[in-house]
Amino acid sequence: MARMVAFIILVIPAIMMAAGIKFMRDTLFGILISPFPWLWLQFIVGIIFFVVAFLFFAGFLLRRDRKRGKVAERWQK
Repeated sequence: MARMVAFIILVIPAIMMAAGIKFMRDTLFGILISPFPWLWLQFIVGIIFFVVAFLFFAGFLLRRDRKRGKVAERWQK
């Protein structure tokens, strides 16, 4: 059960990252998606989604590797 919860916690940022990439790609091709009134706003939201999800994954991996002792000395607490 714990592995299923961890999987779901990692799937949500993955979906968010995919949505961010899609928003940015659609902006570059000039496709406006309905909840956004302007292309520039769509692009900014895409960047925010991508960066937040990326940082979540990076933090998750750093925390996991710290627990296992697999990081360089400068990244240890």
